[in-house]
Amino acid sequence: MNCGGVLRSLRHRRSAARLIFAAPLLICVSGAPAIADTLFGAMARAYKGNPDINQQRAAVRVFDENVPRQKSGYRPRVTGTADAGASDLFIKRRPSVGFEGSLTYPRGGGVSITQPLFNGFRVENGVSSAESSILGARETLRNTEQSVLQDVVTFYMNVLRDTAVLSLRRNNIEVLQEQVRQTKDRFKVGDVTRTDVAQSEARLAQAQADAYTAQSTLQTSMANYRQAVGIEPKRLEPVRPYEKGLPKTLEAAIQLSQSEHPAIQALLHGVDAAQLNVKVVEGELYPTIGVTGTLQRRWDSSNIAGAQAITASVVGQISVPIYEGGEVYARTRQAKETLGQQRLQADLQRDRVRAAVVSAWGVYFNSALVIRASLAQVAAAEIALNGVREEAKVGQRTTLDVLNAQQDLLNARVSLVGAQRDRVVGSYALLSSIGRLTVANLGVSVERYDPTVHFDQVKDKWFGLRTPDGQ
Repeated sequence: MNCGGVLRSLRHRRSAARLIFAAPLLICVSGAPAIADTLFGAMARAYKGNPDINQQRAAVRVFDENVPRQKSGYRPRVTGTADAGASDLFIKRRPSVGFEGSLTYPRGGGVSITQPLFNGFRVENGVSSAESSILGARETLRNTEQSVLQDVVTFYMNVLRDTAVLSLRRNNIEVLQEQVRQTKDRFKVGDVTRTDVAQSEARLAQAQADAYTAQSTLQTSMANYRQAVGIEPKRLEPVRPYEKGLPKTLEAAIQLSQSEHPAIQALLHGVDAAQLNVKVVEGELYPTIGVTGTLQRRWDSSNIAGAQAITASVVGQISVPIYEGGEVYARTRQAKETLGQQRLQADLQRDRVRAAVVSAWGVYFNSALVIRASLAQVAAAEIALNGVREEAKVGQRTTLDVLNAQQDLLNARVSLVGAQRDRVVGSYALLSSIGRLTVANLGVSVERYDPTVHFDQVKDKWFGLRTPDGQ
């Protein structure tokens, strides 16, 4: 069966409630088997392969390398040197005798080791700042995962909704085609006028245009689904609103969001990193202490053939900055202003998260009332349509009245499908707004990415060019 046949097989005689919550909807891909896709299955696939998530995981690994970079300040610097050359010294010993040459090949090699002992606590604060930045990057990753999972829910439900709407509109075409046929038959026997026929044909043309629009909308939703999940939607299983773990009151939801939302946590870690960076810059005003050891051996030393020399030294150094032209002071003030900016951004993010919670709460709980009202509207519209049709048979209603009643019922069913979609999406949006839309909380069966694995592999590395995955 082709895609059009599958979509047309869903009749509006099924209730709109079943279209979203109970009846699976078939989304065809040419040549592909109708394998059922679940919402959690789509989430698992996106969690493993979505480019947004993977690039953010790579960003966290980039931040991980800042710790060994900062720790390098604890470690010695070892430098090897070597040189070789030729030297010819000409000496005139007596006026009557010409110059005498002495050809030598001075050469040598050595090693120098410098060990920093104190640099104004810049290394300690730098390591702590790098660790805070890593924690912030991990929270950003968690926020990215939430956003992608929310997109998966949204696009999944959009495909379900748009498929149901397309089915309703195609079925409406079939109903109107029958209506046009019956109207033309009645016109032939004089029961109705040419106007009634024209009204039926106009309504049919409008229904066909609406179906084309619905098909375009469905194709867009399918493209968005593929972008988020990585595959074309095939046969999507029905979804119910997620209710486990949702807060019972709006106040509780707001409180949870302020303490758990990853976007807020990421900026709070950014505040810690900025505060430590102030200390790093201030550390440049402190003395630095270090020790340098050198060992060197030379041949043909001092241009004397066959002479050898070995030198070794250990030297301690202390450097006290007195005045740096004001540059360090300016960067210190700049770092403090950056810290203040980070704190303001954290406060701004708290307000944004709070607004998102209130919005998601309203959509989720109000959608239940919308569904209840839409169900009542559908039931009333069905009764009204049946009544108008019966009245039209005895001449008490016009063809336009029947067409309007049919359109009212179609609009009610479309509205119900949309409200059911909003209910499901709203439940996951509420979960996301409090910071708990994760594969762990949802119980999605997928191997979870652990950012601490890479961190533990590189945090104490002294050397090596290859990444832990072999690049």
